[in-house]
Amino acid sequence: MSEEPGIVVTPATPKSVATGPLVEIRDLERSFETGGGRVEVLRGLDLDIHSGDRIAIVGQSGVGKSTFLHILGTLDHPTSGTLRFRGEDVFGRPREELAALRGGFLGFVFQFHHLLPEFTAIENVMMPGLIQGVLPEEMRTRAEGMLADVGLSHRLEHGVGKLSGGERQRVAVARALVLDPPLVLADEPTGNLDPATGDQVSELLFEMNRTRGTTLVVVTHSKRMADQLGRILVLNAGRLHESDAGTAVV
Repeated sequence: MSEEPGIVVTPATPKSVATGPLVEIRDLERSFETGGGRVEVLRGLDLDIHSGDRIAIVGQSGVGKSTFLHILGTLDHPTSGTLRFRGEDVFGRPREELAALRGGFLGFVFQFHHLLPEFTAIENVMMPGLIQGVLPEEMRTRAEGMLADVGLSHRLEHGVGKLSGGERQRVAVARALVLDPPLVLADEPTGNLDPATGDQVSELLFEMNRTRGTTLVVVTHSKRMADQLGRILVLNAGRLHESDAGTAVV
């Protein structure tokens, strides 16, 4: 069996340095009404995220990590509090504008890749730009470059069903990064992979952070990945607490 091509990340032009945090979260709360009453999941969260940060969100199952990430990604709305991207109140925008904001500011990587099965690898990676109105010729060039970066130049025209689990997740990472978003949110990106493939996907995200300045916020149960990210925030009883690498329970 031939050796699989390695991952090579092409350095991008450094992003311009902005003053102040990339993301500001103030007094963020999220609660749900259930048959048993009101459930408070997030309670008055405050957090600044700066360009180039690498943050792990850890905690026991069911404490609200994915809920927090969905709000940060504007896929859910808080009950109260503010979320600002580069100083702008995100939820002060009309709802119809949030999709455009997500397309230009955010990249998403999930535990399950959520690729479109009827399309090829390159078509999946092109999709975010096509939705944003980028010309197909430009998006194909970008997508080819990103798939080369993740070691999949030989799989451009393969359907999703013909890819391995690790290859699908690398396509998902390429899709998340193809528009060079300043912030990438990942929810258990290695949770459905074997250890070796998980390490490969993790290293790809870290390399993008190093070479492109991509800010990473990752929900993970992997102690190894949390330690590698460096800044660890533990979500417990609805609040975030700083933890030292090597000591957090994930």
